[in-house]
This record gives sequence, C-alpha cells and structure tokens, in this order.
Amino acid sequence: MGAKSIVLIISGSIAAIKTPDLIRKLRAKDIDVRVIMTESAQKFVSRAEIEKLSGHPVSTDLFAADEMRDMWHIRFSRETDLIVVAPASANIIAKMAQGIADDMATATLLANNQKLIIAPAMNTYMWVHPATQRNVAQIISDGAEIIEPREGLLACGEVGAGRMAEPDDIVQVIEQHLDAKQLLAGKHVLVTAGPTYEAIDPVRFIGNRSSGKQGYAIAAAFARAGATVTLVSGPTALAAPMGVKLVRVDSAAQMLAACEKALPADIAVCTAAVADWRVKKLATQKIKKTAKSKMPKLELVENPDILYRLSNAKKRPKLVVGFAAETENLAKNAQAKLKKKGCDWILANNVSGGKIFGEEENKILFVTSKETEQWQAMGKNEVAQKLVQKIIRHCKELQATKQSKSKR
Repeated sequence: MGAKSIVLIISGSIAAIKTPDLIRKLRAKDIDVRVIMTESAQKFVSRAEIEKLSGHPVSTDLFAADEMRDMWHIRFSRETDLIVVAPASANIIAKMAQGIADDMATATLLANNQKLIIAPAMNTYMWVHPATQRNVAQIISDGAEIIEPREGLLACGEVGAGRMAEPDDIVQVIEQHLDAKQLLAGKHVLVTAGPTYEAIDPVRFIGNRSSGKQGYAIAAAFARAGATVTLVSGPTALAAPMGVKLVRVDSAAQMLAACEKALPADIAVCTAAVADWRVKKLATQKIKKTAKSKMPKLELVENPDILYRLSNAKKRPKLVVGFAAETENLAKNAQAKLKKKGCDWILANNVSGGKIFGEEENKILFVTSKETEQWQAMGKNEVAQKLVQKIIRHCKELQATKQSKSKR
C-alpha cells in the first residue's frame, strides 16, 4: 500500500453520495484509499464507481473466499495508517459501541489497532437521541475521534444537526493525523504507569490506589500515532496496549532501573503513582502477630524520585511530562512540583476523597512555566488523545523554529 494510506468505511446513509468526491480529494493528496462498503451503503452509491475512483477492489463480504483466506478484516488496519468511517450511520455507531462484528466493516473496526476517525450522518432526532449520544460517548472513550455533524437542511427535509462534514473538512482532519503520524515515526516515547508496591515482608506492602488506566491510555495513543513506545508499569490488572513494549515492575527502585535502561527517549510521560517511601529493612519472613508481640515499628527511607531523575538525566528526553495527584491547592502545588522536578509540563488532578483513581474520567489542570489551562472532565482515553495532540503541536513548533534558524 502507499506511503500514506487509509481505510474508508462507507455505511448506509444518504451522505454516502458524497464519498466519491471525498475519494477524489484524498487521491489528489496522494493518499491511497482502500474502501469497505456495508450492504446498505451500496443502496446509495455504486460499488463500481468507488472501485474506479479508489483504484482498488471494494471489500463488502466478510465471508468471501479471498477475504477469508487473506484475513483482510485484520490486515486492513495493520497495513494502513488510519481508518475513517464516513458517513457513519447511527446503526454502525451503535454496533461499534457494543463491539458487534457481524460484517466486513464492523469486523475490521473491532480488529483495528490504528487511529479511528468517525464522521456521523443521520437525521437530527437520531443524532440527539440519548441512545446515539451514549454510543458516541462510548466510542470516544474507546479512542475514536468524532468529526461533528454539521447543522443545516437535511435530506429528509428537516433542519438541524446531522449533516456529514464536507469532504474538504474530512480531508483536512485526515491530513492532520497522517502528518502527525509521520512526525512521531521513529520517536521513542517512555511512559510510566500504575502504582509501586514497596514490600514490608513477603506478604505485605505499602502501595496506593492507582489503576494505571491513564498511563496505559497514553501509551496506546502514542502507539496509534506512530511512535515507538516503552511502557514501564507497576502492578496493574491491565493488558499490554497493542504495539507497546510493556515492562512490568513492582517497586520504585525497579521502575527507575527500567526507565534508565529504556533511555534514550525523545519524550517521557510519567503518570505512575510512585511511593515516596519504602521500608528500610525488609523482613525476610512474614511478621506474625502473637499474644506477646509488640506492634512492629517500620523505619522508612525515601524512594528515588523518578520524575526528577529523568528530568535531570544526562540522556534527558527533549520533553518530560509529569502527573501530580493532589488533594488541595492544585495549581499552587502543580507549579511548585514543576519547578522542583525540573520537568517541562505537569498534568495535575484533584484526588481528594479517592476521586480519579480507578475511575474512567479525569479532570486535568495543564501547567507549564508559561501557562495554566483547565481541561474539562473527560474520559482517560480522551485525555490521552488531547495530550498526544498537544505534544505533536509542540514538536511541530520546535521543528519550525529549528528550520527557521537554519535558514538564517
């Protein structure tokens, strides 16, 4: 397939009549387009026309001999850079939200390991219906990006939100993602996640409530964006994100050693909730409680500060991002941590009352030496996408500055 290639999934909406124009515009940008059409999509646009415009056979039947033999529902995302669903009907959005894979399109979507862009198109009342909005929220949480439908006169004669975005707008979004993927290609990103467990004896440990979900979401988002990702994780119940090298550790000392071994890296994102303290003398046997025993005294010593060490390492990543879990004075403590650790950015959140840990949403205060920005509450996958896009913009700005200096 081409240097830049996408899979375009056309589902059953009247907006499918715009897809020939979309394909023409993509091909004019030297973007290779492989097309999957649902059965209902073929009621609106000719398969033969799409094949002529894309230059490839259109996939329609999951159980066709060549599709089954070559496993194209898996190969599509492995051999292309992006999957786009345009138009995305209420039906296919519902199937995506529920993980249904009953045809070529939905099986490909479920097997997908690439960035996913969705351009919905439907009647206004279908779009605003609570069921559709729940489904949209779910697929956003799962990592998809939505190109919001436009308002205007619909094919049904009603007026409101539901029109698929224009082909030019969709092409612009696709180009942005493909450019970002090229920008991160060859970049090594180090991510830390989860808690650390500091052993007291062979049975007990000092730990915390971190689930690791935010760090795993960030690692997955970087991998989808084309980066080479090393994820150093404390104990969690999470599976390794697709395309990510996972290094599992228990203690802070082990996490530091794994991070230092992973250097050099271009970017480091430290989301792990690392224990500040560990027991000075580890008991080799379980500490037992007896009728005559006194309450054991635990002497603690300070753990290595991983964020500080990475921020001040000889092989320091060009961008170091830390997370701060605070229970009070969020902005003040985040600014203090930024200065103390020597990192570039801090993403702070309020965890008072046990909030955030293990939950699906996060509310971030983004802090740098130059700005403070409050992000609205959003799913952890959305936070990951927002952070990755912010880092991509940062990399572009650095690249532009470097090119400008070289021309002087």
